[in-house]
Amino acid sequence: MEQETFFSDDKSLPLAARLRPRDLREVAGQKHLIGEGKILRRLIENDRIGSMIFWGPPGVGKTTLARVIAHTTRAAFIDFSAVTSGIKEIKQVMERAEQNRRFGEKTILFVDEIHRFNKAQQDAFLPYVEKGSIILIGATTENPSFEVNGALLSRCKVFVLQALKTEDILALLTHALEDPRGFGGTAVHIAPDVLELIANFANGDARSALSTLEMAVLNGDVSAEKIEVTRETVESITAKKSLLYDKSGEEHYNLISALHKSMRNSDPDASVYWLARMLEAGEDPLYVARRVTRFAAEDVGLADPRALELAVAAYQACHFIGMPECSVHLTQAVVYLALAPKSNAMETAYNAAKADALNMLSEPVPLVIRNAPTKLMKELNYGKGYRYAHDMPEKTAAMQCLPDSLLGREYYKPTEEGLEGRFKTRLADIKALKKELSEKRSDG
Repeated sequence: MEQETFFSDDKSLPLAARLRPRDLREVAGQKHLIGEGKILRRLIENDRIGSMIFWGPPGVGKTTLARVIAHTTRAAFIDFSAVTSGIKEIKQVMERAEQNRRFGEKTILFVDEIHRFNKAQQDAFLPYVEKGSIILIGATTENPSFEVNGALLSRCKVFVLQALKTEDILALLTHALEDPRGFGGTAVHIAPDVLELIANFANGDARSALSTLEMAVLNGDVSAEKIEVTRETVESITAKKSLLYDKSGEEHYNLISALHKSMRNSDPDASVYWLARMLEAGEDPLYVARRVTRFAAEDVGLADPRALELAVAAYQACHFIGMPECSVHLTQAVVYLALAPKSNAMETAYNAAKADALNMLSEPVPLVIRNAPTKLMKELNYGKGYRYAHDMPEKTAAMQCLPDSLLGREYYKPTEEGLEGRFKTRLADIKALKKELSEKRSDG
Protein backbone atom coordinates (compact mmCIF):
# COMPACT_ATOMS: atom_id res chain seq x y z
CA MET A 1 0.00 0.00 0.00
CA GLU A 2 1.18 3.54 -0.57
CA GLN A 3 -0.06 7.07 -0.30
CA GLU A 4 0.80 8.83 -3.52
CA THR A 5 0.84 12.26 -5.04
CA PHE A 6 -1.72 12.57 -7.79
CA PHE A 7 0.61 13.09 -10.68
CA SER A 8 4.25 12.67 -11.54
CA ASP A 9 5.97 13.92 -14.68
CA ASP A 10 8.84 11.46 -14.35
CA LYS A 11 9.76 10.56 -17.92
CA SER A 12 11.03 7.19 -16.74
CA LEU A 13 7.47 6.13 -15.96
CA PRO A 14 5.56 4.03 -18.50
CA LEU A 15 3.46 6.02 -20.97
CA ALA A 16 0.19 4.91 -19.32
CA ALA A 17 1.40 6.27 -15.96
CA ARG A 18 2.64 9.56 -17.44
CA LEU A 19 -0.69 10.15 -19.18
CA ARG A 20 -2.82 9.32 -16.17
CA PRO A 21 -5.82 11.71 -16.39
CA ARG A 22 -5.77 14.69 -14.04
CA ASP A 23 -9.47 15.50 -14.28
CA LEU A 24 -12.71 14.12 -15.70
CA ARG A 25 -12.15 15.78 -19.09
CA GLU A 26 -9.13 13.57 -19.70
CA VAL A 27 -10.82 10.29 -18.76
CA ALA A 28 -11.48 8.08 -21.79
CA GLY A 29 -14.93 6.53 -22.18
CA GLN A 30 -17.45 5.88 -19.37
CA LYS A 31 -19.69 8.71 -20.58
CA HIS A 32 -22.69 6.85 -19.14
CA LEU A 33 -21.22 7.65 -15.70
CA ILE A 34 -19.13 10.81 -16.10
CA GLY A 35 -20.72 12.56 -19.07
CA GLU A 36 -22.36 15.92 -18.49
CA GLY A 37 -25.20 15.52 -15.99
CA LYS A 38 -24.52 11.82 -15.33
CA ILE A 39 -24.73 10.41 -11.83
CA LEU A 40 -21.06 9.88 -10.96
CA ARG A 41 -20.04 13.23 -12.41
CA ARG A 42 -22.67 15.00 -10.30
CA LEU A 43 -21.49 13.22 -7.16
CA ILE A 44 -17.88 14.20 -7.85
CA GLU A 45 -18.63 17.82 -8.75
CA ASN A 46 -20.85 18.25 -5.68
CA ASP A 47 -18.31 16.52 -3.43
CA ARG A 48 -20.95 13.98 -2.36
CA ILE A 49 -18.78 10.91 -2.84
CA GLY A 50 -19.51 7.87 -0.70
CA SER A 51 -18.02 4.40 -0.66
CA MET A 52 -18.37 2.64 -3.99
CA ILE A 53 -17.21 -0.28 -6.09
CA PHE A 54 -16.09 -0.04 -9.70
CA TRP A 55 -16.84 -3.24 -11.61
CA GLY A 56 -15.47 -3.72 -15.11
CA PRO A 57 -12.84 -5.39 -17.30
CA PRO A 58 -9.13 -4.55 -17.05
CA GLY A 59 -7.82 -1.25 -18.40
CA VAL A 60 -11.09 0.71 -18.46
CA GLY A 61 -10.15 3.32 -15.87
CA LYS A 62 -11.11 2.00 -12.43
CA THR A 63 -7.91 3.20 -10.76
CA THR A 64 -7.87 6.36 -12.87
CA LEU A 65 -11.37 7.37 -11.78
CA ALA A 66 -10.49 6.79 -8.13
CA ARG A 67 -7.44 9.07 -8.46
CA VAL A 68 -9.45 11.75 -10.26
CA ILE A 69 -12.06 11.64 -7.51
CA ALA A 70 -9.39 12.03 -4.84
CA HIS A 71 -7.82 14.94 -6.70
CA THR A 72 -11.13 16.68 -7.41
CA THR A 73 -12.44 16.32 -3.86
CA ARG A 74 -9.06 17.16 -2.30
CA ALA A 75 -8.92 13.92 -0.36
CA ALA A 76 -5.87 11.91 0.65
CA PHE A 77 -5.46 8.94 -1.68
CA ILE A 78 -4.20 5.59 -0.42
CA ASP A 79 -3.61 2.82 -2.92
CA PHE A 80 -4.17 -0.56 -1.30
CA SER A 81 -3.66 -3.93 -2.97
CA ALA A 82 -5.79 -6.88 -2.00
CA VAL A 83 -3.11 -9.18 -3.40
CA THR A 84 -0.28 -8.13 -1.07
CA SER A 85 -2.08 -6.81 2.03
CA GLY A 86 -3.67 -8.46 5.04
CA ILE A 87 -5.41 -7.57 8.33
CA LYS A 88 -2.24 -6.00 9.75
CA GLU A 89 -1.90 -3.62 6.79
CA ILE A 90 -5.60 -2.79 6.95
CA LYS A 91 -5.27 -1.69 10.60
CA GLN A 92 -2.21 0.43 9.79
CA VAL A 93 -3.96 2.26 6.99
CA MET A 94 -7.04 2.81 9.14
CA GLU A 95 -4.91 4.47 11.80
CA ARG A 96 -3.54 6.81 9.16
CA ALA A 97 -7.06 7.58 7.93
CA GLU A 98 -8.17 8.33 11.49
CA GLN A 99 -5.31 10.82 11.83
CA ASN A 100 -6.35 12.47 8.56
CA ARG A 101 -9.94 12.71 9.81
CA ARG A 102 -8.87 14.43 13.02
CA PHE A 103 -7.20 17.10 10.91
CA GLY A 104 -10.34 17.50 8.80
CA GLU A 105 -9.00 15.65 5.75
CA LYS A 106 -10.97 12.96 3.95
CA THR A 107 -9.23 9.74 2.96
CA ILE A 108 -10.07 7.75 -0.12
CA LEU A 109 -8.88 4.19 0.23
CA PHE A 110 -8.64 2.56 -3.17
CA VAL A 111 -8.61 -1.25 -3.00
CA ASP A 112 -7.63 -2.90 -6.24
CA GLU A 113 -8.96 -6.43 -6.83
CA ILE A 114 -11.16 -6.22 -3.74
CA HIS A 115 -12.67 -9.59 -4.66
CA ARG A 116 -9.39 -11.20 -3.57
CA PHE A 117 -10.00 -10.25 0.07
CA ASN A 118 -11.52 -12.97 2.23
CA LYS A 119 -14.57 -12.28 4.41
CA ALA A 120 -12.52 -11.43 7.51
CA GLN A 121 -10.43 -8.91 5.59
CA GLN A 122 -13.51 -7.30 4.03
CA ASP A 123 -15.22 -7.15 7.44
CA ALA A 124 -12.21 -5.27 8.84
CA PHE A 125 -13.20 -2.27 6.68
CA LEU A 126 -16.80 -2.15 7.91
CA PRO A 127 -16.54 -0.07 11.11
CA TYR A 128 -14.37 2.53 9.38
CA VAL A 129 -16.70 2.78 6.40
CA GLU A 130 -19.71 3.10 8.71
CA LYS A 131 -18.30 5.95 10.79
CA GLY A 132 -16.85 7.74 7.79
CA SER A 133 -13.15 7.38 8.59
CA ILE A 134 -12.58 6.33 4.99
CA ILE A 135 -14.29 6.52 1.66
CA LEU A 136 -13.76 3.06 0.25
CA ILE A 137 -13.45 2.67 -3.50
CA GLY A 138 -13.03 -0.94 -4.52
CA ALA A 139 -12.17 -2.19 -7.99
CA THR A 140 -13.02 -5.62 -9.30
CA THR A 141 -13.26 -7.52 -12.56
CA GLU A 142 -15.64 -10.02 -10.93
CA ASN A 143 -19.33 -9.64 -10.16
CA PRO A 144 -19.36 -7.93 -6.72
CA SER A 145 -22.67 -9.63 -5.87
CA PHE A 146 -20.73 -12.89 -5.62
CA GLU A 147 -17.29 -11.70 -4.56
CA VAL A 148 -17.96 -8.95 -1.98
CA ASN A 149 -19.69 -9.87 1.26
CA GLY A 150 -23.19 -8.54 1.74
CA ALA A 151 -22.49 -6.27 4.72
CA LEU A 152 -19.79 -4.35 2.87
CA LEU A 153 -21.62 -4.38 -0.45
CA SER A 154 -24.75 -2.87 1.12
CA ARG A 155 -22.69 0.17 2.15
CA CYS A 156 -21.26 0.74 -1.30
CA LYS A 157 -22.73 2.02 -4.56
CA VAL A 158 -21.76 -0.22 -7.48
CA PHE A 159 -20.81 1.46 -10.76
CA VAL A 160 -20.36 -0.70 -13.86
CA LEU A 161 -17.52 0.45 -16.12
CA GLN A 162 -17.63 -0.58 -19.77
CA ALA A 163 -14.87 -1.68 -22.11
CA LEU A 164 -13.66 1.30 -24.10
CA LYS A 165 -14.88 1.66 -27.67
CA THR A 166 -12.44 1.80 -30.57
CA GLU A 167 -13.10 5.53 -30.99
CA ASP A 168 -12.29 6.08 -27.30
CA ILE A 169 -8.98 4.26 -27.70
CA LEU A 170 -8.15 6.17 -30.89
CA ALA A 171 -8.77 9.47 -29.12
CA LEU A 172 -6.53 8.33 -26.27
CA LEU A 173 -3.72 7.32 -28.65
CA THR A 174 -3.97 10.61 -30.54
CA HIS A 175 -3.80 12.45 -27.24
CA ALA A 176 -0.68 10.46 -26.29
CA LEU A 177 1.04 11.52 -29.51
CA GLU A 178 0.22 15.19 -28.90
CA ASP A 179 0.53 15.63 -25.14
CA PRO A 180 3.97 16.78 -23.84
CA ARG A 181 3.70 14.11 -21.14
CA GLY A 182 3.59 11.55 -23.94
CA PHE A 183 5.23 12.03 -27.34
CA GLY A 184 4.17 15.65 -27.88
CA GLY A 185 7.76 16.80 -28.08
CA THR A 186 8.76 14.06 -30.52
CA ALA A 187 8.12 13.93 -34.26
CA VAL A 188 6.32 10.61 -34.45
CA HIS A 189 4.71 9.65 -37.76
CA ILE A 190 2.11 6.90 -37.64
CA ALA A 191 -0.56 6.42 -40.29
CA PRO A 192 -4.24 6.49 -39.18
CA ASP A 193 -4.79 2.86 -40.21
CA VAL A 194 -1.78 1.76 -38.13
CA LEU A 195 -3.07 3.69 -35.13
CA GLU A 196 -6.42 1.99 -35.61
CA LEU A 197 -4.58 -1.35 -35.69
CA ILE A 198 -3.27 -0.63 -32.19
CA ALA A 199 -6.72 0.47 -31.02
CA ASN A 200 -8.32 -2.73 -32.30
CA PHE A 201 -5.63 -4.91 -30.76
CA ALA A 202 -6.23 -3.34 -27.34
CA ASN A 203 -9.72 -4.88 -27.06
CA GLY A 204 -11.06 -1.94 -25.05
CA ASP A 205 -8.08 -1.85 -22.67
CA ALA A 206 -6.58 1.67 -22.47
CA ARG A 207 -3.48 0.52 -20.61
CA SER A 208 -2.76 -2.14 -23.24
CA ALA A 209 -3.24 0.40 -26.04
CA LEU A 210 -0.81 2.90 -24.53
CA SER A 211 1.76 0.18 -23.79
CA THR A 212 1.58 -1.05 -27.38
CA LEU A 213 1.95 2.50 -28.71
CA GLU A 214 4.95 3.11 -26.48
CA MET A 215 6.66 -0.10 -27.66
CA ALA A 216 5.87 0.78 -31.28
CA VAL A 217 7.44 4.24 -30.97
CA LEU A 218 10.50 2.88 -29.15
CA ASN A 219 10.96 0.32 -31.92
CA GLY A 220 10.10 2.67 -34.80
CA ASP A 221 12.41 3.62 -37.67
CA VAL A 222 14.45 6.61 -36.48
CA SER A 223 15.71 9.29 -38.87
CA ALA A 224 16.97 12.83 -38.35
CA GLU A 225 13.49 14.25 -38.89
CA LYS A 226 11.11 11.76 -37.29
CA ILE A 227 10.29 8.36 -35.87
CA GLU A 228 8.30 6.31 -38.38
CA VAL A 229 5.97 3.67 -36.94
CA THR A 230 4.88 1.20 -39.63
CA ARG A 231 2.34 -1.58 -39.75
CA GLU A 232 5.21 -4.07 -39.73
CA THR A 233 6.54 -2.55 -36.51
CA VAL A 234 3.19 -2.92 -34.77
CA GLU A 235 2.68 -6.46 -36.06
CA SER A 236 6.13 -7.52 -34.85
CA ILE A 237 5.38 -6.15 -31.38
CA THR A 238 1.94 -7.71 -31.08
CA ALA A 239 2.90 -10.93 -32.91
CA LYS A 240 -0.09 -10.30 -35.16
CA LYS A 241 0.19 -10.50 -38.92
CA SER A 242 -1.99 -9.08 -41.66
CA LEU A 243 -5.02 -11.01 -40.43
CA LEU A 244 -5.64 -8.20 -37.98
CA TYR A 245 -8.85 -6.53 -39.08
CA ASP A 246 -11.19 -3.70 -38.27
CA LYS A 247 -13.59 -5.18 -35.73
CA SER A 248 -16.34 -2.78 -36.70
CA GLY A 249 -15.91 -3.26 -40.45
CA GLU A 250 -16.95 -5.69 -43.16
CA GLU A 251 -14.24 -8.29 -42.53
CA HIS A 252 -15.38 -8.62 -38.94
CA TYR A 253 -18.86 -9.64 -40.06
CA ASN A 254 -17.53 -11.82 -42.86
CA LEU A 255 -15.49 -13.90 -40.42
CA ILE A 256 -18.21 -14.36 -37.81
CA SER A 257 -20.56 -15.30 -40.65
CA ALA A 258 -18.03 -17.85 -41.88
CA LEU A 259 -17.76 -19.37 -38.40
CA HIS A 260 -21.52 -19.52 -37.94
CA LYS A 261 -22.21 -21.08 -41.34
CA SER A 262 -19.37 -23.59 -41.02
CA MET A 263 -20.82 -24.84 -37.71
CA ARG A 264 -24.30 -24.91 -39.26
CA ASN A 265 -22.93 -27.02 -42.10
CA SER A 266 -21.38 -29.47 -39.59
CA ASP A 267 -17.80 -28.74 -40.68
CA PRO A 268 -15.57 -28.76 -37.56
CA ASP A 269 -12.34 -28.12 -39.48
CA ALA A 270 -13.60 -24.98 -41.17
CA SER A 271 -15.22 -23.88 -37.91
CA VAL A 272 -11.94 -24.11 -35.98
CA TYR A 273 -10.08 -22.31 -38.78
CA TRP A 274 -12.45 -19.34 -38.77
CA LEU A 275 -12.36 -19.30 -34.97
CA ALA A 276 -8.56 -19.10 -35.06
CA ARG A 277 -8.67 -16.38 -37.70
CA MET A 278 -10.82 -14.25 -35.42
CA LEU A 279 -8.97 -14.86 -32.16
CA GLU A 280 -5.49 -14.44 -33.64
CA ALA A 281 -6.70 -11.23 -35.26
CA GLY A 282 -7.34 -9.83 -31.80
CA GLU A 283 -11.10 -10.35 -31.68
CA ASP A 284 -12.64 -10.20 -28.21
CA PRO A 285 -13.18 -13.85 -27.16
CA LEU A 286 -16.32 -12.83 -25.28
CA TYR A 287 -17.81 -11.55 -28.52
CA VAL A 288 -17.13 -14.91 -30.18
CA ALA A 289 -18.50 -16.73 -27.13
CA ARG A 290 -21.73 -14.70 -27.29
CA ARG A 291 -22.20 -15.62 -30.96
CA VAL A 292 -21.48 -19.28 -30.19
CA THR A 293 -24.10 -19.18 -27.41
CA ARG A 294 -26.64 -17.74 -29.86
CA PHE A 295 -25.82 -20.51 -32.35
CA ALA A 296 -26.41 -23.19 -29.71
CA ALA A 297 -30.08 -22.24 -29.44
CA GLU A 298 -30.67 -20.97 -32.98
CA ASP A 299 -29.17 -23.89 -34.91
CA VAL A 300 -29.05 -26.80 -32.45
CA GLY A 301 -31.76 -26.14 -29.88
CA LEU A 302 -33.50 -29.18 -28.45
CA ALA A 303 -31.83 -31.49 -30.94
CA ASP A 304 -29.09 -31.44 -28.28
CA PRO A 305 -30.05 -29.46 -25.14
CA ARG A 306 -26.49 -29.80 -23.78
CA ALA A 307 -25.21 -27.55 -26.57
CA LEU A 308 -26.44 -24.43 -24.81
CA GLU A 309 -24.91 -25.57 -21.51
CA LEU A 310 -21.52 -26.05 -23.17
CA ALA A 311 -21.71 -22.71 -24.96
CA VAL A 312 -22.52 -20.85 -21.73
CA ALA A 313 -19.72 -22.70 -19.93
CA ALA A 314 -17.32 -21.63 -22.70
CA TYR A 315 -18.42 -18.01 -22.26
CA GLN A 316 -17.78 -18.22 -18.52
CA ALA A 317 -14.34 -19.74 -19.13
CA CYS A 318 -13.48 -16.87 -21.48
CA HIS A 319 -14.59 -14.40 -18.82
CA PHE A 320 -12.56 -16.11 -16.10
CA ILE A 321 -9.21 -16.54 -17.85
CA GLY A 322 -9.23 -14.63 -21.15
CA MET A 323 -6.90 -15.09 -24.08
CA PRO A 324 -4.82 -16.99 -25.00
CA GLU A 325 -5.87 -19.74 -22.57
CA CYS A 326 -9.58 -19.59 -23.35
CA SER A 327 -9.00 -20.43 -27.02
CA VAL A 328 -9.21 -24.13 -26.17
CA HIS A 329 -12.59 -23.68 -24.46
CA LEU A 330 -14.01 -21.96 -27.52
CA THR A 331 -12.54 -24.68 -29.73
CA GLN A 332 -14.29 -27.33 -27.66
CA ALA A 333 -17.60 -25.50 -27.95
CA VAL A 334 -17.23 -24.84 -31.69
CA VAL A 335 -16.33 -28.46 -32.52
CA TYR A 336 -19.19 -29.77 -30.35
CA LEU A 337 -21.70 -27.46 -32.03
CA ALA A 338 -20.42 -28.31 -35.50
CA LEU A 339 -20.94 -32.02 -34.82
CA ALA A 340 -24.25 -31.67 -32.95
CA PRO A 341 -27.55 -32.52 -34.66
CA LYS A 342 -29.15 -29.37 -36.04
CA SER A 343 -32.58 -27.87 -35.51
CA ASN A 344 -33.74 -24.29 -36.07
CA ALA A 345 -37.12 -24.94 -34.43
CA MET A 346 -36.41 -22.44 -31.63
CA GLU A 347 -35.68 -19.68 -34.13
CA THR A 348 -38.70 -20.37 -36.33
CA ALA A 349 -40.98 -20.73 -33.29
CA TYR A 350 -40.01 -17.35 -31.89
CA ASN A 351 -40.16 -15.56 -35.23
CA ALA A 352 -43.65 -16.88 -35.91
CA ALA A 353 -44.84 -15.93 -32.42
CA LYS A 354 -43.14 -12.52 -32.74
CA ALA A 355 -45.04 -11.78 -35.96
CA ASP A 356 -48.36 -12.55 -34.26
CA ALA A 357 -47.38 -10.64 -31.12
CA LEU A 358 -46.54 -7.50 -33.09
CA ASN A 359 -49.72 -7.67 -35.13
CA MET A 360 -51.96 -8.46 -32.18
CA LEU A 361 -50.57 -6.42 -29.31
CA SER A 362 -53.94 -5.91 -27.62
CA GLU A 363 -55.14 -9.52 -27.51
CA PRO A 364 -56.54 -10.13 -24.00
CA VAL A 365 -55.16 -12.84 -21.74
CA PRO A 366 -57.84 -15.57 -21.36
CA LEU A 367 -59.70 -15.17 -18.05
CA VAL A 368 -58.88 -18.72 -17.00
CA ILE A 369 -55.13 -18.02 -16.74
CA ARG A 370 -55.34 -14.51 -15.28
CA ASN A 371 -54.15 -13.85 -11.75
CA ALA A 372 -56.87 -12.92 -9.24
CA PRO A 373 -55.26 -11.37 -6.13
CA THR A 374 -58.30 -9.21 -5.23
CA LYS A 375 -61.99 -9.84 -4.54
CA LEU A 376 -63.02 -7.62 -7.45
CA MET A 377 -60.90 -9.61 -9.87
CA LYS A 378 -62.45 -12.84 -8.66
CA GLU A 379 -65.91 -11.34 -9.14
CA LEU A 380 -64.88 -10.51 -12.71
CA ASN A 381 -64.08 -14.22 -13.23
CA TYR A 382 -60.30 -13.76 -13.28
CA GLY A 383 -58.85 -17.25 -12.89
CA LYS A 384 -62.25 -18.95 -12.98
CA GLY A 385 -61.92 -22.56 -14.08
CA TYR A 386 -58.13 -22.60 -13.68
CA ARG A 387 -56.74 -26.09 -13.10
CA TYR A 388 -53.39 -26.56 -11.36
CA ALA A 389 -51.57 -28.99 -13.66
CA HIS A 390 -49.70 -30.68 -10.80
CA ASP A 391 -53.02 -31.70 -9.24
CA MET A 392 -54.22 -33.36 -12.42
CA PRO A 393 -53.60 -37.12 -12.86
CA GLU A 394 -52.32 -36.39 -16.36
CA LYS A 395 -50.22 -33.35 -15.16
CA THR A 396 -51.95 -31.20 -17.75
CA ALA A 397 -55.41 -29.67 -18.20
CA ALA A 398 -57.57 -28.83 -21.20
CA MET A 399 -57.34 -25.07 -20.66
CA GLN A 400 -57.18 -22.33 -23.24
CA CYS A 401 -53.87 -20.49 -22.91
CA LEU A 402 -53.80 -18.58 -26.21
CA PRO A 403 -56.08 -15.63 -27.00
CA ASP A 404 -59.30 -16.50 -28.85
CA SER A 405 -58.00 -15.09 -32.13
CA LEU A 406 -54.95 -17.36 -32.01
CA LEU A 407 -56.56 -20.64 -31.05
CA GLY A 408 -54.95 -23.52 -32.89
CA ARG A 409 -51.71 -21.63 -33.67
CA GLU A 410 -48.60 -23.85 -33.64
CA TYR A 411 -45.29 -22.05 -33.28
CA TYR A 412 -43.00 -24.81 -32.08
CA LYS A 413 -42.68 -27.47 -34.75
CA PRO A 414 -40.07 -29.98 -33.57
CA THR A 415 -37.85 -31.84 -35.99
CA GLU A 416 -36.73 -35.46 -35.88
CA GLU A 417 -33.08 -34.44 -35.36
CA GLY A 418 -31.22 -35.78 -32.34
CA LEU A 419 -33.09 -35.62 -29.07
CA GLU A 420 -35.73 -33.36 -30.57
CA GLY A 421 -37.42 -36.46 -31.93
CA ARG A 422 -38.30 -37.30 -28.32
CA PHE A 423 -39.73 -33.81 -27.78
CA LYS A 424 -41.79 -34.23 -30.93
CA THR A 425 -43.28 -37.47 -29.61
CA ARG A 426 -43.88 -35.90 -26.21
CA LEU A 427 -45.62 -32.88 -27.75
CA ALA A 428 -47.85 -35.09 -29.89
CA ASP A 429 -48.84 -37.11 -26.78
CA ILE A 430 -49.67 -33.93 -24.84
CA LYS A 431 -51.81 -32.56 -27.66
CA ALA A 432 -53.66 -35.85 -28.02
CA LEU A 433 -54.25 -35.99 -24.26
CA LYS A 434 -55.59 -32.43 -24.14
CA LYS A 435 -57.92 -33.17 -27.03
CA GLU A 436 -59.20 -36.24 -25.21
CA LEU A 437 -59.73 -34.30 -21.97
CA SER A 438 -61.51 -31.51 -23.86
CA GLU A 439 -63.85 -34.01 -25.52
CA LYS A 440 -64.65 -35.63 -22.15
CA ARG A 441 -65.53 -32.23 -20.69
CA SER A 442 -67.75 -31.51 -23.68
CA ASP A 443 -69.54 -34.87 -23.33
CA GLY A 444 -69.94 -34.32 -19.59
